[in-house]
Parts: sequence; structure tokens; C-alpha cells
Amino acid sequence: MPAMKTPVIETLVIGAGELGQAVITGLLEQKPECSRSISVLLRQSSRNTSADISRQLKQKGLKIVYADLSTETVDGLSVLFAKFNTVICCTGFVGGSGTQRKITSAVLKAGVDRYVPWQFGVDYDVVGRGSGQPVFDEQSDVRVLLRGQSATRWIIVSTGIFTSFLFEPAFGLVDLQGAKVRALGSWDNRLTVTTSEDIGRLTASILAHKPPIQNEVVYVAGDTFSYAQLAEKMEHYFGRPVIRELWDMDRLRAEVAVHPDDGIRKYRLAFARDTGVAWDKKQTFNALQGIEVTDVMTWLKHQQSLVA
Repeated sequence: MPAMKTPVIETLVIGAGELGQAVITGLLEQKPECSRSISVLLRQSSRNTSADISRQLKQKGLKIVYADLSTETVDGLSVLFAKFNTVICCTGFVGGSGTQRKITSAVLKAGVDRYVPWQFGVDYDVVGRGSGQPVFDEQSDVRVLLRGQSATRWIIVSTGIFTSFLFEPAFGLVDLQGAKVRALGSWDNRLTVTTSEDIGRLTASILAHKPPIQNEVVYVAGDTFSYAQLAEKMEHYFGRPVIRELWDMDRLRAEVAVHPDDGIRKYRLAFARDTGVAWDKKQTFNALQGIEVTDVMTWLKHQQSLVA
């Protein structure tokens, strides 16, 4: 009697940016031998501009597939996705409004067994619609699509914002040069943040978990704190007081009204809330599984060491 062959579990990672690279690294750390069963989707237009990325991925044993999410149809994407058992979406809204609805619709039409959508952010069930950030409404639409079917198993990984984004000068929450911390809405409002590297490792751990996790929202966190606590952390980091500035709701709404097409201002308004953007770190997947993660102070010290 011939030996039974174990079916190959083919995985597609959509995107090879900051998060995509982190998820690929996490998958390979979890199972180094699985590199041959991982493909990465890159934009068709990036064949030349991303030659270095493609070469690096191929050196790791990964395969490359090309598609343009902004122009490809649901039908076209579904044909591509049908080749894979697991699809992990690591690209946001680079294809414009509707990108995540399109990708999710294509995954479901393809009958993919397991899907991790681009929901690496806030708790969209709690935030709901009308937050001031239109892409949040689209993320709610994605959840409706997933919960309205039973053929494709899904896992949503809620991470809070990327730790690096907390210090993005354009976002304006932390001004490292000016030693200034700004609060959105209230000093008591909280944020959860997680580094992209930790998101990659944790996503891989969630996918490998036994018994399998399916049709669940899984919460992870590198750090959770109020804006007041963030200011205290920064004072400890600088070794001196920081300038504290509150951007209240009236100011944030007024700025969006004057600049309705400014995505960053919309993000500030969307995060100026006391629910849905933060959760207790003690109850997260990483805490319950005893997985070490990087908090804000550790991340800052690491960045400082890279510059030194």
C-alpha cells in the first residue's frame, strides 16, 4: 500500500512592506521548513522597482506572484487566491478605498480555507461606524462579510497601532525633537501599541496554535497606556519634564472640517476615544501564552541604539 502523502499547505502573504516582512519572518521562525510553501503577492507595477525585495524573498525560498490590487477584479483575484489554503493580507489601502472589501470578497469567492484579513489595528466592533475615519467603516464591512459565511475560517488579529506610528512626526503625538507629548481627546484616553516585528511573530503563533483558532478576534499588545502615562514614560526617557498639550475634540473636529481630505487628521479624530483602541495587556494572546513582546520604552531604547 503506498504511503499517504501529507498535503502541502500553501500560504499566500499579500504585501512585503513593514508588516508583510515581519509576518514572513514570523512564519519562517515558527516553521523554517515551510518556506517552499509560502508565496508573496507583489504589485504588478513593482516588478522593476522591487527587484531587491523579490530577490531577498526568493533567497529565502519563497515564491513570488504578481497582481495589482487596485486594478484587478474580484474574479481575477479569486482565481489567484484559489491556489492557496491560507491567505494573510498584509497590505492596507494602497489600492484605494474598497481595497479590503475587494480582497475579502475574492478570498471568499475562491473558497480559501483560512484567512487573516488586514485588521491589524483597533477593535472595529467597538469603534463602529462614523468614527471620522472612512477606512474604519470599510473594516467594519469586512467583518460583516466574514461573519456572513461559514466556508472560510478567519482570524482577526487586533494589535492597536504600530509602535512606530506612535512616533511618526506627521501623526504628532510624540515630538522627540521638541520633547512634547500630545493627548487626543483626554489625558485619560488609552492606546494599545504593538511593534510590527511582534505582530509578525504573534500572527504566526496564532496560526500555529493548537487547538486551531478560528472565527475569532484575537487581541495582542506590546504596550497599553493612557496619554498621561505616555507623558510619564517620555519624561523618564528624556530625564526631564516634557511639554504636554491636549488636543480636545473641538479642535480635532474643526481640523477635519477645514481639511476633509487629510487622512492623518482623520486618524487623530478616530483615535480620540476612550473605547475600542486599547485593551488590557494581561488578557492578550501574548500574555496568556507567555510570549515576550516589546514595550514602548524598550522599542525607544532600541531605536536609539541604532542611531548611536
